[in-house]
Amino acid sequence: MSDREAALVVGVGPGLGASLARCFARNNMDVALAARDAGRLAGLGGELAELGSKARCFPCDASDEDSVEALFQAATKELGRLDLVVFNAGAFVRRKLLETTAEEFERCWRVGCLGGFLVGRAAAREMVSRGGGTILFTGATASLRGSALFHNLAVPKFGLRALAQSMARELGPQGIHVGHVIIDGQILSDRYASLAAERPEDGLLSPDAIATSYLHLHQQPRNAWTLELDLRPWVERF
Repeated sequence: MSDREAALVVGVGPGLGASLARCFARNNMDVALAARDAGRLAGLGGELAELGSKARCFPCDASDEDSVEALFQAATKELGRLDLVVFNAGAFVRRKLLETTAEEFERCWRVGCLGGFLVGRAAAREMVSRGGGTILFTGATASLRGSALFHNLAVPKFGLRALAQSMARELGPQGIHVGHVIIDGQILSDRYASLAAERPEDGLLSPDAIATSYLHLHQQPRNAWTLELDLRPWVERF
């Protein structure tokens, strides 16, 4: 039997999701990657393989129950038990309230909150029987307050935070570590390249640094678990 752990990251893009995958691979973990379009994960999968990780890419619509169940069946078949599951999916449209359709609002909620429930439940089912594992959810500033034009993000993020709290209290006594990470600020990426030029050094969140914090949460001893961790660059007001 291999002594390597296995991680599943649901909601992998070029930013935080990719950094999480690289971080886990560098730390002796096999990694399953999931996104709506699995084809765009091929390059990252090859990169992880070069790091010595057994990497597998899967399509998944986190808001669809059958899709999530199929993902977990395929991931466990390929990698065995899942020691760490990260829910990093989300959908957001910045919109005025009176211009927001019910369909748009529901879609953002389904991806950002219902998806967290479906992934979290599937992960718990896989972990409860052996009494161990880590489930982490990615939150945001909007997990704590709803700003103008951000209802499409705040409502699902509020719900996701509540889900993490309830899961932690139920599953902790069963040996499963549930954590919620509040990303309070912009993450360094091509999208915020112009903003980075206007800020002082380390003025944006580094996705690689965030990933290191996720790994630390997973590696915490069970006599000192963290439920909620908030991360922000040193220049961010809060």
